[in-house]
Amino acid sequence: MMKTKEVKNKNQNMEDMFPFHKENYKYLFIGLALLALGFILMIGGGSDDPNVFSNSIFDTQRLTIAPLLLIAGFAVEMWAVLKRPSEKK
Repeated sequence: MMKTKEVKNKNQNMEDMFPFHKENYKYLFIGLALLALGFILMIGGGSDDPNVFSNSIFDTQRLTIAPLLLIAGFAVEMWAVLKRPSEKK
């Protein structure tokens, strides 16, 4: 009986050492994925010839979708940092 109580206390102390809980880390990684996808969607649209202008920099992907993904990614990151874990007992 005493040994199981010590193990539970030890596991609880290990969980308290981390700055965030499991759910917070899940949201952090989701936010990072959204940010990475947003930056990847912004890549490109340039021209190989500096004398030729490329209109592909003004397409929907680079002007609306990518910035919205970046804003969503930063919002999820803030949510992940500020969210308190629910007390399950």
